[in-house]
Amino acid sequence: MKEINYRKDYKNIYLPGKKPCIIDLPSLNYVTVEFEGDPNREEFSELIEALYSFSYTVKMSYKSERIPENYYKYTVFPLEGEWDVLNKSVGNKDKNNFKAKMMMRQPDFLNEELFDYFLKKVKNKKCDNKFVEKLKFEFIDEGLCCQIMHIGIYDEEYKSFEVMDDFCSKNDFFRIDKRHKEIYISDPRRTEVSKLKTVLRYKIAKKDAL
Repeated sequence: MKEINYRKDYKNIYLPGKKPCIIDLPSLNYVTVEFEGDPNREEFSELIEALYSFSYTVKMSYKSERIPENYYKYTVFPLEGEWDVLNKSVGNKDKNNFKAKMMMRQPDFLNEELFDYFLKKVKNKKCDNKFVEKLKFEFIDEGLCCQIMHIGIYDEEYKSFEVMDDFCSKNDFFRIDKRHKEIYISDPRRTEVSKLKTVLRYKIAKKDAL
């Protein structure tokens, strides 16, 4: 079986164009961890390390003493975050008011039992990382969404959201959830900020479906 690469095999999910589009997503399995406060804090990097450590442990499990049933080779999926605010009256102007569920999609062969097994292995390697203990295995069904590829700095994402809102309005869709998803296609440590690629997504419904 060929190696699964999300950039090629799931382009509709991870590489939308610069114009808004509609996508209906199935239930997918993730490893998640929650965070509150300013993502520029040092501990946010620790959280990301926990997610990547788990994800690469699963990927490399074909070299371990317990190879998962139906294992296939694949490219590790990108980091994602579902963002919201703690206090609605404060909004998103204060980054300390942020809350997020950070996550990484996992291959289809991962189940609850294997999650527990690999989590123990990560705990042994990353015993000083407090976020490893907080990792959870979840199936997430986003359903009908509007999405776009945002190019540039994170602080200017509002411009892309305005384009998405206008697109939805003109096509008789409306946003049903103030939370939004970000998928980080670019590595901010290695990419010029003006060229960062981030998928922006939020849940919608058709107006005539009410």
